[in-house]
Amino acid sequence: MSALIPADLALVARAPMLAGLTSGELALLLDGAHVAVYPEVELLFSQGDPADRFFVVLEGRVDLFALTETGDQSIIEVFDSICTFAEAAIFSSGVFPLNCEVAAGSRLVHIPAGPFLRRLAEHPAIGLTLLSGLARWQTRLIHEIRELKSKSPSQRLATFLLALAARTVDAGKGGDAGKAGNSEQVRLPLTKSVLASRIGIAPESLSRALNRLKTVGVETHGREVAITDLAALRRLVREGGGDTP
Repeated sequence: MSALIPADLALVARAPMLAGLTSGELALLLDGAHVAVYPEVELLFSQGDPADRFFVVLEGRVDLFALTETGDQSIIEVFDSICTFAEAAIFSSGVFPLNCEVAAGSRLVHIPAGPFLRRLAEHPAIGLTLLSGLARWQTRLIHEIRELKSKSPSQRLATFLLALAARTVDAGKGGDAGKAGNSEQVRLPLTKSVLASRIGIAPESLSRALNRLKTVGVETHGREVAITDLAALRRLVREGGGDTP
């Protein structure tokens, strides 16, 4: 574990809940926070554990899950960079309502609940700023859910792959980040079962969607995905066809 460096603070400042804060306000709320690196998959907390902190994903991914009666994981939510998570627990019950697993290679900021809540009590105006940020984030989520529900499984998967390709280009992994072509090679950051849960479809629907996308130039080999015609994939998202929501 280590203290936050300026580059970490710049990333945290992009998290929707915290985006409206000044640099001074952010530094005040993050007093006592630290960064933890997870080289391997690790259980971060279990259902019923005391909610003594919340988190920001700097890199990687975390899965919130419940356990079924048979002991299997049921993915409830997936958070990737740059997102806060588990903050609701510190404001409400004081215990984590779900289990959380960290993906290998992730970096998280741990923000202790006690100092954070004390700072909010001492500076109520900051609390109003946080509420505004959460309200904007909720509005965006409602819009995304509405958009998601209107799309077929193939369109949902295509939308996810296009966003993944855009991030790859922005990171400069596919060549010149400023010159996006009509093809891209990406790697799925999620297992296919988690991906199905993430985009709100059944695993068998994901398999059918992958087959459907072959007709527009998408080939998968494990987690490696070759997109040979980004324009055709965008048309599929706009126009649909082939399957139903």
